[in-house]
Amino acid sequence: MEDQNHKQEQAHLTRTLNIISQQKERLEEVDQYVGDDITEQALEDIRERTRQSLKIAEKEPYFARLDFQEDLTPQAEALYIGKVGVADESGEPLIIDWRAPIASLFYSFAGGNDLAYYESPEGLVEGYIHLKRNIVIRNRQLQRIVDAYVKGKTDLSNVDEFLLYRLSERESSKLQDIVSTIQTEQNNIIRAPKNSALIIQGVAGSGKTTIALHRLAYLIYQHQDKLRSERMIIFAPNRLFLDYIADVLPELGVGGIQQTTFNDWALEQLDEPLTLRSQHESHKEWLETGGSPTAMERLRYKGSPAFITYVHQALAHYEAEAIPDQYLELLPHKGLSSETIKQWFYTDYKHYPLSKRKERIETKMKNWVEEALKSLESGKEKQALKRKAHQKIRAYLKKHLSPTAVSFYMQLLKADQTCPPDVKAQTLEMLKSKEIYSEDLPPLTHIHHYLNGVPKEQKFHHVVIDEAQDFSPYQVDILKTITLNHSFTILGDLSQGIHEYKGIDDWSAFSERFDQSKVTTFVLEKSYRSTTEIIDCANKVLTQAYQPMCLAEPVFRSGEEVKVIACNDDNYHQSLIESIQKALEKGYTNIGILTRTEAESTTLEPIIQSAGLKCTLLSGQEDKYSGGLSLSPVYLSKGLEFEATIIANVSRDHYPSNAFHAKLLYVGCTRALHELTLMYKDVPSLLIEPII
Repeated sequence: MEDQNHKQEQAHLTRTLNIISQQKERLEEVDQYVGDDITEQALEDIRERTRQSLKIAEKEPYFARLDFQEDLTPQAEALYIGKVGVADESGEPLIIDWRAPIASLFYSFAGGNDLAYYESPEGLVEGYIHLKRNIVIRNRQLQRIVDAYVKGKTDLSNVDEFLLYRLSERESSKLQDIVSTIQTEQNNIIRAPKNSALIIQGVAGSGKTTIALHRLAYLIYQHQDKLRSERMIIFAPNRLFLDYIADVLPELGVGGIQQTTFNDWALEQLDEPLTLRSQHESHKEWLETGGSPTAMERLRYKGSPAFITYVHQALAHYEAEAIPDQYLELLPHKGLSSETIKQWFYTDYKHYPLSKRKERIETKMKNWVEEALKSLESGKEKQALKRKAHQKIRAYLKKHLSPTAVSFYMQLLKADQTCPPDVKAQTLEMLKSKEIYSEDLPPLTHIHHYLNGVPKEQKFHHVVIDEAQDFSPYQVDILKTITLNHSFTILGDLSQGIHEYKGIDDWSAFSERFDQSKVTTFVLEKSYRSTTEIIDCANKVLTQAYQPMCLAEPVFRSGEEVKVIACNDDNYHQSLIESIQKALEKGYTNIGILTRTEAESTTLEPIIQSAGLKCTLLSGQEDKYSGGLSLSPVYLSKGLEFEATIIANVSRDHYPSNAFHAKLLYVGCTRALHELTLMYKDVPSLLIEPII
């Protein structure tokens, strides 16, 4: 029977590939239109989208088959589901896009003879599923078919077999799409309503980043008339991580979505030339000492709710007192009362941001001068009076309505009675030379937006915040004010919150900033990245000194036992080299060597290189991630994954038994896909004693 199924699927694949090739050839024969005719431009846009879809479909046209019999119809129809939709020459669906409403049945149906249903634009559609089949196609070749459900059969032993097969073959140095293995809980998040804030607490390896990217692709597909990809944005922790996830959206046929870091985005918002002083040393000091107080007072204060409130109140007070109670004489014995100017500022132009109100008031004042001088004939006297009046207008506006974000921020800090003195002095000194720290960006962006507004066409349709446990409530507040309908996907893992000096320790810090009726929290406990052995080890490490919100639950994918290697100063380097060589001999091409500090990585690099092993030292400043043999401090590896991971020198002095180091070591352990090795010199950390 399996051979027969394989022959049938091979025949269908051959027919499908022929149709795709024919369509692609015909489109390639059509010259691209570059003229100004609107109708032709629209047709060319359709042709180009079809070209891109066919390009994606020609190598791996589909990954699933679903035989669905709609209620009251005589027989089931075989539906093939792929990353993109393709129609045949008659316009009938040849391949169903995975985001289409009917495709949701493939992800949500778990077996049984009951009616299945999906929500279509026309309403609820009910019917019966006869077959649910996973299909693996690589480079136009049919490699594998696995039936997850066959009507009338109760043996569902293959349900998890396909997932385990796909997980075991992961080896790319870049994040990959999961359209063929989306699980029910993941599907619920991906297809959640757009006008809400989703907060996703996901354990390491739960696929939360991939889910967020698929959610973007889904939202664009479902709401093409309302959402534009260029007004959707992903905030990632660093540029290296952006490169790591760069391939997923193009593979799903989605382009144009902004991808950046908060710092880079915020600097672009400000219209003043500012230099961002490197936070690397401050962050490194914290991460490498496990909680040095130096500079942390500054970081904590500027991200605190108290400081957010203070900035809010300062801006509101400035607006309320912007127009002084004074008469403005513009011409001899003639001028404007404060009541008149206030009427313009607070009533006539109240819907404009402050900078626009200033422009309108300036125009009003100049028009008033023109009107007042009408009785005078043109001449030197009139021009002189007009020139002096305009000078008075400029002086008035400069004094009362011309703050920049930086000048306002400086005045705000000077007046702040609760700001620690050292923090105040250091920040003001830097601002004089147009230098700032990253924690100054949220208040500066807040002030800039308040003064200048944000044009509607620049507001976001949807925002994704990755590694959100390292975001501050202030950053979320900033983005909320410029995102339509509070449409957010916020994801992270509190157990990986190693930046506690700037992040959060409870998701309520974010959820309480939204309308509670529009916030949904999801908890993902299943880990699909690592083997059972690796997850068990990571959980034991974590719970030695930290009580997590939830523990990772491994998908049953067994592998090698976690290796713990005892060393001393004499054999440490040789043991490390041997561990790397063994991983390479097993065919692993993406290997991570993680150290406790940057200095340790720098010391090990020449030792590894001298053994004839080419490795890349990651410092956190890179824009590209190419995989291979990577050497990095453990805290810079967050978000990445390696086929094999070696954590160097997990000794008692390097990893004390406290919550910070438990989370840090948990991050390191959960980078491993298939194999994990822990090494220590002399005395092991108490965190790994349960696994020795």
